[in-house]
Amino acid sequence: MTAGEDGVLTPATTLDRHQYELEVEDGFEAPELDRRLWLPYYLPHWSSRAAAAARYEVGKGQLRLWVEPDQPPWCPEFDPDVRVSSVQTGLFAGPVGSMIGQHRFREGLVVREAQPNVALYTPQDGLIEICARATDERGAMVAGWMIGVEDVPEHSAEICIFEIFGRDVGAGEARIGMGLHPFGDPAIRDDFVRPTLPIDAREPHWYAAEWTIDGVRFYVDDQLVNVVGQSPAYPMQLMLGVYRFNGEAPARTAELVVERFRGSRPVAGPEARPPAFRRRPRG
Repeated sequence: MTAGEDGVLTPATTLDRHQYELEVEDGFEAPELDRRLWLPYYLPHWSSRAAAAARYEVGKGQLRLWVEPDQPPWCPEFDPDVRVSSVQTGLFAGPVGSMIGQHRFREGLVVREAQPNVALYTPQDGLIEICARATDERGAMVAGWMIGVEDVPEHSAEICIFEIFGRDVGAGEARIGMGLHPFGDPAIRDDFVRPTLPIDAREPHWYAAEWTIDGVRFYVDDQLVNVVGQSPAYPMQLMLGVYRFNGEAPARTAELVVERFRGSRPVAGPEARPPAFRRRPRG
């Protein structure tokens, strides 16, 4: 944070990591996915682990997720127009036949396969950073986003760190979606933007969200791009994925390549930090 001429604290335009200490990191060097951190399924409670399994490979400094042109939908009953390969850092759902489960993306959802509830990485604030390369396939989208664990229905907002449609990717610029969606959280209002930035999103870039008690700041390559003055007040998990939509089927495989992920927490105790960096109570 920096102080203006009037003494009011305002967000710095360049990301400052001095307020944080590293909590978790993955550089994807190992030849196997770190199952202490990632689940290679997309919301399997609404479908099944077999149908929602990611197509991926990991090692040599990258996680590569892909969707092939003939890949079947991840959830033909509730979401027949979407193909996806995704990993996530937590999972919460109720018993088979119930309507209890995280990320209720439409009405009528019912749990179709029982899942163990796990919280591999579910922070309640901090700095989330992702170095990734997007696809330029017109019918595809890549995203890095946080969703509420949703142990209660209201804990369901989304912090979208980046959302990039292939149709918005070019050699010299790209539109990058970022912001908050409320879903079932009445305390959050929809606040989402898609600025056009002078980057080639097919090359590696750092996308970050600085999530504090009073808001979320979004950065691309350490430069501040967007500020949202509201904040989900509960644990959230990370989702990384590539999606393909019916009607704009890509002619070739669509990929999201993630080169590094970092999650950091505030360094000092509440008494040593300005209000924007005070951690809310856990539990």
